[in-house]
Parts: sequence; structure tokens; C-alpha cells
Amino acid sequence: MHTNSPLSPSLSALLAFLAQAIYVTFFFVPRPPQQPRSSKARNDDMTTPDEAGTKVIAQDNASRSSSRDEEMGILTPVENNQLKKSLKNRHLQMIAMGGAIGAGLFIGSGAALSAGGPGSVLICYTLIGIMMLFTCQALAELSVVYPSNGAFFEHCLRFLDPTWGFAIGWGYALTWLIILPFELIAASITIQFWNDTINMGVWVTVFLVVLALIQIFGVRGYGEVECALSVIKIIACTGFIILGIVINTGAVGRQGYLGGEYWSDPGAFRNGFEGFASVFVIASFSFGGTELAGLAAAESENPEKSVPKACKQVFWRISFFYILNLFIMGLILPSDDPRLLGSEGANSKASPFVLAIQDAGIKVLPHIMNGVITIAVISVANSSSFGFTRTVQAMAQVGMAPTCLAKIDKQGRPVRCTIVLLLFALIAYVGLAPNDAGMKLFDWLLAVTGVTYFFIWGSICLAHIRFRKAMEVQGLSLDLVPYKPSGGVWGSWIALIFNGVCLAAAFYVCAKPKPGATAAETAEKFFKGYLAAPVMFVLWLGWKVKTGEWRLQTPLHAIDLKTDAKFRDPVNFEPEEKKPLRKRMLGALF
Repeated sequence: MHTNSPLSPSLSALLAFLAQAIYVTFFFVPRPPQQPRSSKARNDDMTTPDEAGTKVIAQDNASRSSSRDEEMGILTPVENNQLKKSLKNRHLQMIAMGGAIGAGLFIGSGAALSAGGPGSVLICYTLIGIMMLFTCQALAELSVVYPSNGAFFEHCLRFLDPTWGFAIGWGYALTWLIILPFELIAASITIQFWNDTINMGVWVTVFLVVLALIQIFGVRGYGEVECALSVIKIIACTGFIILGIVINTGAVGRQGYLGGEYWSDPGAFRNGFEGFASVFVIASFSFGGTELAGLAAAESENPEKSVPKACKQVFWRISFFYILNLFIMGLILPSDDPRLLGSEGANSKASPFVLAIQDAGIKVLPHIMNGVITIAVISVANSSSFGFTRTVQAMAQVGMAPTCLAKIDKQGRPVRCTIVLLLFALIAYVGLAPNDAGMKLFDWLLAVTGVTYFFIWGSICLAHIRFRKAMEVQGLSLDLVPYKPSGGVWGSWIALIFNGVCLAAAFYVCAKPKPGATAAETAEKFFKGYLAAPVMFVLWLGWKVKTGEWRLQTPLHAIDLKTDAKFRDPVNFEPEEKKPLRKRMLGALF
């Protein structure tokens, strides 16, 4: 009955893409070597602290790395060059910052304001900010002890289950792989704010070439570019806060003094519970990429200090630059403005920041803000290259991706992974097809990545919980852990529950039919928003079938806490001098 639907070609192309991905994953990828060791041998191999809890665990990483086995969730790696440890403290801080400030803030927040009102925006973004604080702190603790290239992918292998680690790794890699061509198109769309006569394919080519040039300089190039772009975004956010206060007081613009008028009319909340749930989901998606600081730990000069510092500052920076911006925006722009209905993708003309400035009658600033949005989109594209290449290289190194992709050149660059990424980015030209045919395909490709972040963030928290529990079961003191977050294991439990709530809210929003929608339209809406969940299940089940290992999780006593661990020496450890409160507050923001 729906054979003539315009979505049919897109669905066919998506199914073909998924079928090819499944074939490459489960049939082309070689089965990882299994070298099982008895539980007794593993326990005998462990060295525990003495009665005072101060004996250092003896480590010989070079001799032990070849003894990883699938049963423990740590597979035999291939010999390779090493990634360069070129990232400094400032790089990691800006990477964490850049992951939180992007098109989700500058454009997507408009859809959130329209869906739920300023009250819902303030509450939901604050709650998600707290969730990300606990998640990033859990990731920081794990990344300091195990600063591996794959970060949370390898943490899932070690502390949860190899199969779930496989699903998380591929889910995360596919997310960045698909986001890159979409962001190239999005950056091209922002250029149309100034000039819509030049074909967008020209700008896609320009941005793709720039991205390829950045890859030549390796991780240092990525870090420096993120530093520069993040500084621009921070200046823009700070400037908008000041400008918003000036507009609200009536010093600029034609509206006069606004105060809290828009919180009364049209009101602080819109569309009831559905509106609140929608904002909750939009807010969650806006924070995608914050976890990149943990992924960069393996290429940091001093992960023991830089990773915790970067992750601890996420909440305060989000509070200042993110939540305060959204609060100001809710004061100077009404949530029932019909122009906000177009706030999605890279439609910078519907950005609430641009609209608020235009309503104030300021002619130059909308162009500056559009330039900031373009930079934010390019920053996401730059991050996608880092997230995909490092994750896939780590998976290939343990046999969960084609082993040819494990290659690292002498400059510490995963060149083959980068080539795959840039070749896939060429699909951006398909998105420029006439009559929106290409963008319909992109809608379904993006659906594959929809709720993946909730699985990733939840897995980080669960891995941290099981790490702490395994330390207790195996009799190891927490004094060996260089960094322990303030929220402890309870923070991870809170964030894990929040991720479950986010999944439930996303399910509700996706499954609830729109007024007057047909059954087919409702089904399409659901799968466009929730397709990532069954994709994750297929990845998990497919690897279970391939390996024949049906155990749901690695037993706590069998978790390998020792291999490649960077435990500290509790005897010779000198605690860092505590800085005055004034310096700590300034350091948290800048």
C-alpha cells in the first residue's frame, strides 16, 4: 500500500548499508584468539597490598600485554607503533569544553525552548549537566588507572563483557562516522546565511579538504584546532550573556524592559509532560561528545593530572556557559515564536541566539553569531575524526574490527582509519541531491546513532561501579587509585539511573503519535528516533553468536585489574597542594 512512498529508496539504501556493515563485522573480522587461563592461575598472578595496604602492585606491562585473553575481556593486541602523547592539559580541557558547546546549544536549544518552554529548558539542562558531571568523573577515574586508546570501549571489555564492549565500540564508531558527512552539509548550510548562490557542494569540498589537512598533523593538530575553536565559542557565549542582560533591561532594542515577562506569557512550561520529556531528550543529545576527554587520555602527556582536571571542570563550565546562556535566552525570546519551529540541523536562520539579536535590531551581530555557529559545526566534524579513528583503531588492535585498521604510522597517526573516515565523508555529496532525496537517506542513517549515547554513558557508569566492586572483591585498596571522584560510586549510580530515564523519555517521545498521524507515520517517527536501540542489540547478539560465549558479564573475581594498570605508590605519594578557593573557582571556568 505504501510502495510508492518517497522513503522506500532511503529505506532500501539503509538496509543495504546495514547488511554490508553486518557482513564486514561478523564475517570479515577474524575471530580473536582465545587463550583461556584458569581462575586459579589468574588469582595466583595477582599481587595484593600487605596488611597496611601500602604495598605496591608489581607491574610488568610489556610482559603481560601478550597474555590478554577474551575471557577476561582483554584480547591479544597486534604489534604496532604507539600513539603520540602530544596532548597537554589545555588541550584536554578545551576538548571537554568543545564537546559540550556546539550546534546543540546554538541551534537545538531553540527546538527545546519551543517544545517545553524556558522552565523545562532550565530544569532539564541542569539535570543532564549533573548526569554528565558524574559520568565524566567516573570516566576520569577509569582513564587515569587504564589510559588506553579505546577508553570506555576497553573499560567495557574489561569490567562488563567483551560482547557488550564490541557493541559499544561499534555503536560509538558508527555514530561519529555518520555524523561527519552530516556536519559537512550542516556547515555548508550555515554559509547560505550570507550567500545562497554558490552550490553547497563547493563548501562541502572546502570543509572536507580542511579536515583532511588537520589529520596530517595528527593528534597535536586536532588538539590545537579544538583549542582555537573552543576559545571562540567561549568568547561568543560570554558575549551573549552580557548582551542578553543588556537587551533584557531595555538598554538595547525596541522591546523595552523585559524582565521575566516571557516566563509569564506565554509561560514557563509548554505542552505538559510531553513537552518536558521532549526537552529532556534534546538536552541529552546536546551533550554528546563530552566524553572525548577520556578518549584522549592515551595521548595525553600526563593523564593522571590532566584528565581529572578536564572532567571535573565540565559541570562548572556547562553551568556558566551553557545553562546561564539558556536562562538568558528564555528571558529575551518568547517560547511560542513560530520561527523556532525550524531550529534543527544547521538552520542558523532559526537559531534562538540569532533571532534574539535580530529582534533587538542589532544588524552586525547576527552575522557574527552565524560565524560562531559555523565554527561550532566544524568543531563537531573535527571531533568526529578523532572519535572514530581512535575507537576503530583500538577495536582493530584486539580483533573486533578488520586488523588492517590497527596500523599506526611512525608519527602516531591511525592513517588507515583516517582514510576510511574521509572516504565515507564523500557521502555528504549524496545529501545534496535534489528534492531532499539525499537528506531522507541521512535521516535514516542518523537514526542508527539516535540513542547510542545513552548506552555509552550508562556503560561508563556501570563499568566504574563494577571496577570499584572488583577492587573490593579482590582485596585491593582504593589508596592505589590516583584519582577518586567526589561523587564516588554513588555518583555513577545516579548517572546510570538518569541514563535509564533518558532512554525511557526518548521511547515515550518517539512512540507517542502526533495528532492526526497515520500508523505508518507513527512507526516511521519511532524508528527514526529509536532505531539505535535494536542496532545495539543486533551488534551484541551477533558477536555472541560468533564467539559462542553466552555469559552475560565477566565475574568480579575474574576481572583483570592488573594488566596495564597505572596504580600509584601509596608510600611515596605526595598529595597535591590544595589551592585557595578563589583560584579553584577561576580554574574551573578558565
